[in-house]
Amino acid sequence: MGWFSKQDKGFFLATVVPGTAAGGPAIAQWLGVVHGEAIIGANIFRDLFSSVRDVVGGRAAGYERALSGARDSAVEDMIAGARELGANGVVGMDFDYEVLGEANGMMMVCVSGTAVKMAA
Repeated sequence: MGWFSKQDKGFFLATVVPGTAAGGPAIAQWLGVVHGEAIIGANIFRDLFSSVRDVVGGRAAGYERALSGARDSAVEDMIAGARELGANGVVGMDFDYEVLGEANGMMMVCVSGTAVKMAA
């Protein structure tokens, strides 16, 4: 399993808990679990073109863009929740994807992690 980390606008994000022994940043305070969710709906045109892609092969760019936007929105919601707790980072992030709806016409993206104050 790989890991992801980045620092953006003074806010640290990581899918793992950084270890100071390996030169990672130190965590000064653990603040609690935070999360973000986004649900996207498929539309008839995106469904039509993805059906064609199923037959001829290739990537479903419309779905990829929608999923990427939903993931970004969920991360932004999680960061907002972390900032409300006074955090300047989230570690141990986990992404989950679920198909919803009677006809499986919606997708939910969830992200969660632990809000932390990183040592200065």
